[in-house]
Order: sequence, then C-alpha cells, then structure tokens
Amino acid sequence: MDFLELGERSIFFFLLIFVLSIIVVQCLSIGCLFFLKRSGDARANAAFGLLLLAFGLALLHNILYFLKVYEQYPRLKFLPIYFTLAFPPLLFYHVKLNLYPSYKLRWTDVKHLLLPGFQFLFFVVLFLLPVEVKSTWDRQFYNPFYGALEQLLYLTTFFAYLYFSHRYVRQRRLELGRRYRHPAELKKVLYERTLIRVLFFLFIIHAVFVVTDFVCYEFLNINLRAVKSYVALGMLSFAALAAWLGTYGFQVLFWGRRVFGSSSDKKT
Repeated sequence: MDFLELGERSIFFFLLIFVLSIIVVQCLSIGCLFFLKRSGDARANAAFGLLLLAFGLALLHNILYFLKVYEQYPRLKFLPIYFTLAFPPLLFYHVKLNLYPSYKLRWTDVKHLLLPGFQFLFFVVLFLLPVEVKSTWDRQFYNPFYGALEQLLYLTTFFAYLYFSHRYVRQRRLELGRRYRHPAELKKVLYERTLIRVLFFLFIIHAVFVVTDFVCYEFLNINLRAVKSYVALGMLSFAALAAWLGTYGFQVLFWGRRVFGSSSDKKT
C-alpha cells in the first residue's frame, strides 16, 4: 500500500508537510542571517545566504506543487520562486571566495550568472501571462528552464560546480601544506571540504530520483509523480540537501569568527 494512501490528508501527509516546512523556515531564516554576518568574506557570506534562500524557495515551490496549489490557483503557476540553476554558481563562489578572499570579481564572472538569470526572467514572464494561457501547460511543455532540459542543466551544472569547488578546496589544502600551517586557514578548508563531500553524497541520491522519474516518464510511459510515496521520497531527497546546507550554515554562524575569522583577517 502507498504509505500516503491513508487519506488525502493522512498523518503521513501532514508529517511530510511539517518536516518540509521546518526546512524551508530553516533555510530562509539562516539565509537572511548570513547577510548580517560580520565574520569572514562578505561576498562569500552573501553567496551562501542567497544559496540558502534559493533552496528554501525551491522547496516551498515543491510544497505548493505537492499541495496542488498551482492546480487550485492557476494564477500562481510559474510563481518565480524556482531557482535551481542558481544553486551551482552560488555554491561555487561561496567556496572560492571563502578560501581566496583576495580574489577580485571580474566582468567575466558574469557568465556564471547567465543561466540563473535567464531562468528567473523565464518564470517572471510566464507568471505574468494570462491564466487561460499558462493553465493549459503540463509536463509536455518542455523548454530550457522548466522540464527535461532544465533538469539536465540542473544536474550537470551542479555536479560540475561541485567538482570545481572540490578542486579549489584541494588546491588550498595543498598550498597550506607547502607554504605554511595556519590552524584557522586549515580548519576553514576542512569545513568547506565537509560541505562539498556531504553535498556530493546527498546529491547523488537526489539525482537518482530525478533521472528515474524522467526515464520512466519518457521511455516507459510511467508517471511516477502519480505515486505519492515516490513523490514524497523524491521531495525528501531534495529537502535533505537544503537541510544539510541549513545545518552547515548554522554551524558557520555559531562558530563563524573562530573558523572563518573576521573580515580584517583575510589571507591571500
């Protein structure tokens, strides 16, 4: 039996919504606090704050989808709170600027924001369309920022930026080993390495759900989104990513000055 089939509003349903809502509040609240954080690099803090806000809003989108809010209120369809393509570059710049706070942003860095920017504009434009137009679109409506191609971009860029972030962590660790041993800098590297490693493990699990859903729908004509237990587990796999980022962010806020130092302690 589907574990959610005890009723449309069973105890499992409310428990799932409660857990997801707690994680949304966690991400949004801690994300906002990162803009007030004085220790560490302000740009790295802003990148991580935006990352948490983006995850919290995307999870809120999933909750609204699961509650069928978009079906009941088609005017809200394509509500611009879904920023999956912003996750990878925000994570990358958080790691890079934390490890190398002397790095000066260049105009060439704008290229990392192109996909997230287009995705945001896409949702804004579609959200403003008349209800009778956008309410007719379902999973058959594919485009670069919502549907199969969006999922492909999301998965590939996330794995790619995780790899690039890992390279920066590894490079910084080697530099510390060759040039000097600074306990605070080394601890910062170890924190970032833990962030990347746990994210990689959790993202593999999440990617399995995403790819399985796509393969079953496109090639086997099986709509797994009609299976409530699968949808719930898939949402929990995404929520686990958000929860880990929120937990990591809480640790950084709590021990931030010890681990990441004050903004005046920047190293090259």
